[in-house]
Amino acid sequence: MRLSRRALLAATTAAASLPSAAAASERHTRLRTGFERLAADGYSVLESQKVGIVTNPTGVTRDVRHIVDVMHADKRVNLQAVFGPEHGFRGTAQAGGSEGRYDDPATGLPVYDTYLKSGQPLADIFTASGVDTVVFDIQDAGARFYTYIWTLYDCMEAAQLAGKRFVVLDRPNPVTGRSAQGPVLHKEFATFVGRQPISQAHGMTVAELARLFNGEFLATPVPLETVRMTGWKRSEFYDAWGLPWVPPSPNMPTPETALVYAGTCLFEGTNLSEGRGTTRPFELLGAEGIDRRWAEAAGELGLPGVHFREAYFAPTFSKFQGKTIGGVQIHVHDRAAYDPVRSGIALLVTAKKVWSGFSWRSDNWIDKLTGSTRVRTMIDAGASADEVVADWQQELSVFRRTRREYLLYT
Repeated sequence: MRLSRRALLAATTAAASLPSAAAASERHTRLRTGFERLAADGYSVLESQKVGIVTNPTGVTRDVRHIVDVMHADKRVNLQAVFGPEHGFRGTAQAGGSEGRYDDPATGLPVYDTYLKSGQPLADIFTASGVDTVVFDIQDAGARFYTYIWTLYDCMEAAQLAGKRFVVLDRPNPVTGRSAQGPVLHKEFATFVGRQPISQAHGMTVAELARLFNGEFLATPVPLETVRMTGWKRSEFYDAWGLPWVPPSPNMPTPETALVYAGTCLFEGTNLSEGRGTTRPFELLGAEGIDRRWAEAAGELGLPGVHFREAYFAPTFSKFQGKTIGGVQIHVHDRAAYDPVRSGIALLVTAKKVWSGFSWRSDNWIDKLTGSTRVRTMIDAGASADEVVADWQQELSVFRRTRREYLLYT
């Protein structure tokens, strides 16, 4: 078959717009995580040190070997202990749980539980472990209320109290590091889902956060070293890098979950299901008695980068276990334009308008998630999503200026 000149030109143009396999491969290998750089340098940062590491199932190499297994087998590293966060070192515990103290069957290393431990009790654990240096390597999800960044904070504080060095191995922020979004925590609402006044979507890597914590929030800074990534661009999402995605927690199965999480985790503060017990947690939201009107109301707002689909589902655990409920599924079609926090607020506003059964959790958990009473009280007073978002812009601007001082990547 002979193609016309126009068809040939169209085919050539289309081919030119697609990245070649070689270009994609080059981009994937351009990024080197903090651990990859540490290993390539012969672990010199850890030389002559007794090492303990705070990590979980996300602490893996590009070929999905766990870094604890890799370091334990390498004579250049004197790995003495592992410290497990929420969900545990090997990731066997659900939300709000951990694995406790045990010896790791694969390596024989003692595993200590850090979950909900801080200050001197956590410092005592570091002292008892006998380590000189505490290393942190956990994949974050980019939201203030994802607890691993507060494990980082607590461990930094405890390491300082125990007289230990602290080394952070950096990994990408899966939802980019373009900007900070959302309300800033007020200190009187500090909990383990938000220890310090940062924004709801912080737009930082864990190494950048460690620098921020050390410079702004710790009463006495810890001796801190960060092993930076190379090749990371703030504007690109996780799947641009060719790194394996290991769920950081049981209800964070994919990078797409992380994309919406900074907004839809707010539904933990309501009587609606946030999708736990489904294959799409935080992308599916709903409750008994909700129908198509919610998706229609949310869609009418014309929020950038996202569509809302009427959906029905039956959670296998958590809220509405075993019951078929109605709600929405979030479909992000333009990640660059999508604002998860604004979208989450809009979904709260529209849910309250269309469903008479809407209520906040009786403990006002929403205030802990948003960092103050203002989101809850403004929505209760009938404020629009745009009015709620406008209310936090001044404090967000202040945080953005502070944040800028601690960024490692342009």
